[in-house]
Amino acid sequence: MDTPRPVALITGAARRLGAAIARHLHAHGHDVALHCHASRAEADALAAALEAERPGSAVVLQADLADADATAALVDATVARFGRLDALVNNAAAFAPAPLEASDAALFDALMAVNARAPFLLARAAAPHLHRAGGAIVNVGDLYAERPRADLVAYAASKAALLGLTRGLAVALAPQVRVNAVAPGAILWPEDGGDPALRARILDATPLRRQGRVEDIADAVGWLLRGAGFSTGEVLHVDGGRML
Repeated sequence: MDTPRPVALITGAARRLGAAIARHLHAHGHDVALHCHASRAEADALAAALEAERPGSAVVLQADLADADATAALVDATVARFGRLDALVNNAAAFAPAPLEASDAALFDALMAVNARAPFLLARAAAPHLHRAGGAIVNVGDLYAERPRADLVAYAASKAALLGLTRGLAVALAPQVRVNAVAPGAILWPEDGGDPALRARILDATPLRRQGRVEDIADAVGWLLRGAGFSTGEVLHVDGGRML
């Protein structure tokens, strides 16, 4: 009898880093549930490409992670489609640079809702399925959670909360489920390109003196899910040495 393929739910999987993670996991034998919010067309295109490679291996699930009630429904829909859940990758994130004086309660709450509360609720909903599968969770953090920037106070706080959640879940879900995080450095610039001078300063502060690739993060996520069998509660920095 054929062994069922492992199943991964990836949030924010339509584009950029999330799409790279989805492609990597799919290439390494996972069936994938691709969560998206506004980028439905891109998610559908990615799912179609993955389905062409292996029929029945991908599904698109659309939801606003700021809606607390949507998280359990994502897990339920994944299990209803594939019959199991082996991996949860909390990749979706809200990003809103703002100086402190422009960072009000609404901005703070919006960032926390997507970047910290949603991963918590998704992990809670996924836990029974991950326990049965002996599965794992990977949270996608950020270098700024530990090295904040002046215009990212609220964002850095939300990502720091995600790292705290990683460690708390690692204890709460052990020994059946491992929970780790990956903290990217300079991998992708903002979609508007960002400030060229800031980009130059970031690369100058990176010992490897170059920008990383989305594949670097996807490889790290894959290793944390499949190969890091004796690691839990860890934060893997994939940042070209910038934490140094």
